[in-house]
Amino acid sequence: MLSVAMTNPGPVSAATPAPLPTASGPDRYTTMQVDSTIYEWWLAAWHDNSVLCSFSIDHDGLPNDTNISSACGDTVFGKWKADSSPCSEKDITACPGYYLIQVSSKPAKRDVTVKLPEPEIKVSVTDCAPDSSGWCTHQPSLILTANEPLPNESITAINGLVGRDPFACKGKRCVFRLAATSPDGIRLNFWANSTRGDSSKQFDALLRVISDGGGERLTSRWFVNVISSQWDGPPVASCAAAWESFLPPEGPPQWLSTPSSSDMLKTNIPYDYLAANLIIQGVADASTCPSGGLNLDGSANACGLSAAGPAVQEWQNRFDKLIFAVARETNVPAQLLKNLFSRESQFWPGVFRNGKDVGLGQLTEGGADTALLWNPSFYGQFCPLVLDKSVCASNGFANLNSVHQSLLRGALVGSVDARCADCPLGLDLSRADFSVGVFARTLLANCEQAGKIVQDVTGKMPGQTLDYETLWRFTLVNYNAGSGCLATSINQAFIPSAQVPLNWDGVASILDGNCPGSVGYVNDVSKILEPDGQLLPTEPPTP
Repeated sequence: MLSVAMTNPGPVSAATPAPLPTASGPDRYTTMQVDSTIYEWWLAAWHDNSVLCSFSIDHDGLPNDTNISSACGDTVFGKWKADSSPCSEKDITACPGYYLIQVSSKPAKRDVTVKLPEPEIKVSVTDCAPDSSGWCTHQPSLILTANEPLPNESITAINGLVGRDPFACKGKRCVFRLAATSPDGIRLNFWANSTRGDSSKQFDALLRVISDGGGERLTSRWFVNVISSQWDGPPVASCAAAWESFLPPEGPPQWLSTPSSSDMLKTNIPYDYLAANLIIQGVADASTCPSGGLNLDGSANACGLSAAGPAVQEWQNRFDKLIFAVARETNVPAQLLKNLFSRESQFWPGVFRNGKDVGLGQLTEGGADTALLWNPSFYGQFCPLVLDKSVCASNGFANLNSVHQSLLRGALVGSVDARCADCPLGLDLSRADFSVGVFARTLLANCEQAGKIVQDVTGKMPGQTLDYETLWRFTLVNYNAGSGCLATSINQAFIPSAQVPLNWDGVASILDGNCPGSVGYVNDVSKILEPDGQLLPTEPPTP
């Protein structure tokens, strides 16, 4: 439940006989006059210079089809479109068709409709006094703070629902004194009303409060999770909002965490494929080893691995600072990125073992399709690098034609492929560095798609069915084996009437048959680090 405190300056009220004010939504448009230029044009015939029609437009450049058809009528417009090629005759009267000529211009004013900024509400937690584990040592409060951006208007009230209970706060601030909620949390819907006569959009927040008072503790503590687009506090864990999934109070497992510094990502793993590439490129000298330090399959033999050891250790950590920076920017766990690159490519950003996948995270065209379709913000950033901005702005990836989609997929795969015959080491390292951010955003796309699969199968938000770590395991299956494999396996594992809920073990047992190798892949990426930088599996090896 939520307990309610006093706001400043007015009270928060629970359900009352008076009806709760409704959210009308923002109505934020105004008209203003701007300087303009009016251009007069004639549409004339080549053979006698007779003017078929005259009209005015208020934009630079030639008149467009709409200008001409609306001013001259469909019949004249049809004739003009049918036969209006440039005149190439010495005697212009011999040319068929029509031509446009600008005859005058004059300054003018025109009305422009302008959208005004809307009210917003921010969600924050105060009075917490967190300890080193992030638990509040004082009973915390949830604060809703509304902002009216228009200078001559103000917020009159914040209204909404806590679960099914309505509340109303006078003014721009609403305070809830927090008590423990159910493990699934409680939902708030809220909006702000303005003196302008409209309201903000309706916002929502999912809130969970855990209290560990009593038992072995003399004093109570509270742990607060808030998932909301309006959250004004520390970043929420990646994909938690998309899944509506709360992290445990102890935080994420190590493989889904970002350490306090990039130095803590350092590893020292004897990668045989990485060693072989460093030997081939002359970074490591294995000339005294049998077969030059290489096996027939292209990996380094024991002698080559030893000879390349220092170079292998240095190379596998060369991306750590960039991984750390990208993790801070995108909120994708740094350790997850490090482990993914380890499993996919051993940090050699070309083609791994002569496959078709490329880059540090071994992207395919199918993976590129997922990234562009399920991460719209990334599509918005990447598309204008390849296609015309107007095409990108007016279409999502799904609405592009097949040619444009194919061009984007190919360009995205090419952007992470660092192979370069004319470059030192045979690699374009600037492209490899760029790819770290691409793979982070590709992971975010996969978590969105995996969550939607769970929601479609179960009929519930993913976080209501599965824990945060399991949802990331599903995301890795989606990344590695594809959405079809994941959806089929979840469908087969999910039995609504079963006593045992949907879980990783149940889906994994089906994945072994549907998508061989995907469970081993997830187990590899979810390994944990020992203090010496070696990786150990989260589960004991199979005998």
